[in-house]
Amino acid sequence: MIKHIKLLEIILYVSDPEASCVFYENIFRQEANLKVPGMTEFNISENCKLGLMPNKNIAKILAGKTPHPDSGSGIPRCELYLYVDNIQLEFDNAIKCGAKLISPIIDRDWGDRVCYFADPDNHIIAFAEKII
Repeated sequence: MIKHIKLLEIILYVSDPEASCVFYENIFRQEANLKVPGMTEFNISENCKLGLMPNKNIAKILAGKTPHPDSGSGIPRCELYLYVDNIQLEFDNAIKCGAKLISPIIDRDWGDRVCYFADPDNHIIAFAEKII
């Protein structure tokens, strides 16, 4: 198999880029790697970045070809499923950061221990560990 994908960047459309930046800096316990008008990025693992783009900026790019991102505000539109070393640490940090708790840490039938939170735009964040 040829691996032609070199890097995965997930971009979340956000209503308040500054608030989302602070939220993710606290959740990831790191500063953003890039902060420029219209885009914030976090290097969250070797081959994965998380980007935050203002709704108004992506709306300009989409130019009426899809509904405006503001029309989907408050509706979960994606999930970040993050495998971590210490789920309790991530759970406690998310609570401290003010993330909205969706589901506590529970062993799931697919073989992971997972908890779920929502960010300020109601994007879902799951922290997971493999059950041994």
